[in-house]
Amino acid sequence: MNFKVGDIVAVLDDNIFGTVIKVTGNTVTVESSDGFEFEFEAHELILSKDQNFSSAIFNDYSINEILKEKEASKKRKVPKLRPKERTLPAMEVDLHIHHLTDSTRQMNNFEMLNLQLDTAKRQLEFAIKKRIQKVVFIHGVGEGVLRAELETLFGRYDNVKYYEADYKKYGLGATEVYIYQNTNP
Repeated sequence: MNFKVGDIVAVLDDNIFGTVIKVTGNTVTVESSDGFEFEFEAHELILSKDQNFSSAIFNDYSINEILKEKEASKKRKVPKLRPKERTLPAMEVDLHIHHLTDSTRQMNNFEMLNLQLDTAKRQLEFAIKKRIQKVVFIHGVGEGVLRAELETLFGRYDNVKYYEADYKKYGLGATEVYIYQNTNP
């Protein structure tokens, strides 16, 4: 393109506008609106009617449309679960007798065991009803009578799988129960 002195031009790869002050072969000297002189090759310039040339190029798009498009493409942030949080049980039931009653003075061993088993059954039914997947029953080590009775109780349910709970957290005195939610009746 042929430029002549006095033409208003814009630089293609930069945000520079100015007036042509000198043309020497293929080299064009441009004075910017700030008063600086720049030399460009003729193929790097484009003829412009005013310094708002860039706004004329993009006048087909409104700023609101561009902002809406940008906001719509943002990804939603999903809180990440750490591995520890994912494996933590949703519910803990402590079956130690001193947590279930204020005094065991009038109770014999059979009554205490029945109270613990009734509590375990009630909490398990609650977890099944409320669709809680994991429940940890803390029974303590002792002689293993309560543990054996709990295993018998859990064995009566088709949608329940039980195993020892996390050793680091509970030691040997806890059983974790996994409840399968989608079983056919």
